Amino acid sequence: MTHALNRPAPAHGRPPAPRKRFGTKAGRQHHAGPFTYVLLGFAALISLFPLYWNLVAASHTGERVVQAPSPLLPGKELFNNLSIAWNQVDMGEALINTTIVAGAVACSTVLFATLAGFAFAKLEFKGRNVLLTIVVATMTVPPQLSVIPLYQLITEFGWVNQLQSVILPSLVAAFGVFFMRQYLLEALPVELIEAARVDGAHSLRIIWHVVFPVARPAMAVLGMLIFVQAWNDFFWPFIALTPDGSPTLQVALAGLGSGNHSINHAIVLTGALIATLPLLAVFAVLGKHIVGGITSGAVKS
Repeated sequence: MTHALNRPAPAHGRPPAPRKRFGTKAGRQHHAGPFTYVLLGFAALISLFPLYWNLVAASHTGERVVQAPSPLLPGKELFNNLSIAWNQVDMGEALINTTIVAGAVACSTVLFATLAGFAFAKLEFKGRNVLLTIVVATMTVPPQLSVIPLYQLITEFGWVNQLQSVILPSLVAAFGVFFMRQYLLEALPVELIEAARVDGAHSLRIIWHVVFPVARPAMAVLGMLIFVQAWNDFFWPFIALTPDGSPTLQVALAGLGSGNHSINHAIVLTGALIATLPLLAVFAVLGKHIVGGITSGAVKS
């Protein structure tokens, strides 16, 4: 009481100003400065330059592309090179085959990896840690070691030069299982699963109504990564498929521009441009939804 009476009165009858506390800016939105925009613009230019130069090279003749200095402005041969590249190999069939392969591999990997990741993250069973260690250890095995036995298998099944020879060996990936396991380990509370079981939900219903909605952001990211990887895969499709049969885009590109003991680099880069445009279109359409799903999954309520 004496301390309250001895406290000096504020000047001019105003209450004392509150002291500044740390953390008052925790909820404020920080605005980027000019340096940030300059840095981001520079990074964007560096990232887009290879695509731009691919377009420039595809619009010139093969002789001009290999000359020094290299061209930096578009030429007039783009549509002519597009016609040659499209007709020299069956680019339309290759696009359809690649879409089928990449779509099937991405969908199957997301499905199986989510189920396996949920089992490793939230289900208790004997040998769980041992099995997870084995799955992760398979990522250290070079894919070249399995080429000979895998080719022998598809030969016995009669799948050489058929799309199932490329799809079936890639139905699930160890990286996808580990990725989904790590995500569900933190994002999926055990209380949700227990509450669903108390309500009488069986395992399939829990997976459909609880696991999949929670795992949707990670499933979108994993699907995009696997789709791009399967779209650009060359090593195994080049062995299992042939340019004259049912090639994917990367196998078809291997036969572009060759003839008369020389390679027309402009035609090859035109084919690479054709193979890149669908990926850009998919990301332009779905990129916003994927990024939105990532950010929504990263915010904690």
